[in-house]
Amino acid sequence: MAKPARRAAKRAAKEDLNFKNLVDRQFDRAAEHVDAPAGLLGQIKSCNNVYTFNFPVRTEGGGVRMYTGWRAEHSHHRRPLKGGIRYSLHVDTAEVEALAALMTYKCAIVNVPFGGSKGAVKVDPKVTSVEELEAITRRYTFELCHKNFIGPGVNVPAPDMGTGEREMAWIADTYSTLHTDDVNAFACVTGKPVSQGGIQGRTEATGRGIFYGVREVFTNPASVKLWKLKPGLAGKTFAVQGFGNVGYHAAMIICAEGGAKLVSVGEWDGCVFNAKGIDPVALKAWQKEKGTLHGFPGTTSSKDPHAVLGVECDLLVPAALENQITTANARRIKARIVAEGANGPTTPGAEAQLLRRGIGVLPDIWMNAGGVTVSYFEWVKNLSHMRFGRLAKQFQSGREALSVEAMEQLTGRKVPAAERGLLTAGPEEVDLVRSGLEGSMVDAWREILAVMLSGKGKKPIDARCASYVVAIRKVLSSYERLGIFP
Repeated sequence: MAKPARRAAKRAAKEDLNFKNLVDRQFDRAAEHVDAPAGLLGQIKSCNNVYTFNFPVRTEGGGVRMYTGWRAEHSHHRRPLKGGIRYSLHVDTAEVEALAALMTYKCAIVNVPFGGSKGAVKVDPKVTSVEELEAITRRYTFELCHKNFIGPGVNVPAPDMGTGEREMAWIADTYSTLHTDDVNAFACVTGKPVSQGGIQGRTEATGRGIFYGVREVFTNPASVKLWKLKPGLAGKTFAVQGFGNVGYHAAMIICAEGGAKLVSVGEWDGCVFNAKGIDPVALKAWQKEKGTLHGFPGTTSSKDPHAVLGVECDLLVPAALENQITTANARRIKARIVAEGANGPTTPGAEAQLLRRGIGVLPDIWMNAGGVTVSYFEWVKNLSHMRFGRLAKQFQSGREALSVEAMEQLTGRKVPAAERGLLTAGPEEVDLVRSGLEGSMVDAWREILAVMLSGKGKKPIDARCASYVVAIRKVLSSYERLGIFP
């Protein structure tokens, strides 16, 4: 082993990779830039409560298996609380607490009026039957109801790793069965199928949020100047680690709407490469059919799942698990910008190395906040019992048609039918969702950037620290308005 590699391995062995400790350290670093009493900062940092419980589920063979579940409530400065439910064998109390804290900060950054929460069950959904997963989900929901850890005005779960629309529909059905007199029962959870009270655009939300965020970074004059970027996404190269829901939608939208070129994708069993570009839609179809990325036509492969991190490109999107970029491999990163699609993919030690090399790191608490933003829209839709756009679509379409007719009369020229259709179409629900998501991500970046550049004559604050500063200040403001902090 070469000396640089040995030194990197030695540093990595000493690095603290406990996820909760990492989140706490990032909070402490940002808190130095916030003028507030230490006691109140400690309250914001700490997790208010964690419910840990064991529950039995009957197996297909007639036996009984015990499962462990969690629901952490990090902050009650806003109600209800919000956070996904993770199904994984590797989850523990510390991870759930850390993820709940990140939810508090994410919601604050994108101006979503929720406190942070998170839930989990220690189970591997890949090897568990659908029947048993349904039993686990329904029993987990019952346990949350029993302790008042779920409800439209109390705590609203959502999908996370290992869960999706199917599990959210089971949760909504179980909760509504137990609360038959609650007309808002289906607002107890988000990420549901559209037919069961979900909202169009939720499945793609986190990936689309990454696109809006990255596009703003590459077009905002201040961030372009800060990182010496060539403006615009068109023609840029990028790589994605993790090709699940988040990674796939981010890749697909960055290619289709941003005009960038996908050159590498990494998964748990290795990576594929093609400097001329990879079609993410075709690659996803291949993955679904074959169960792997390997062998996709036109690409070369590596069995090293971390090889994607070392690809030379303009943008790297780690969208897999936490602690993927560490002090042991940070020197391999050749991207200009790292956009964190996953929660906690970059350790503090690795980030310090990247920043010293002039590589921008767009933090998870902003980058992947698209999911909770659109979850907020779904929650509002459920409470209003009205599909977005239903009242205004035809009215707006009629007004646009009158505008087109007036333009034709003034110019004496007819607008082609295709263009007329685009100009006069009223907004669908998905159009309004995407517009709201775009505005939320762009506004958040501008707030973060303002903090980054706020030090007069000083070195700019890095994006992660600035994001935490924005979040902490907003939570502080909530406490002030509640009368807790004079």
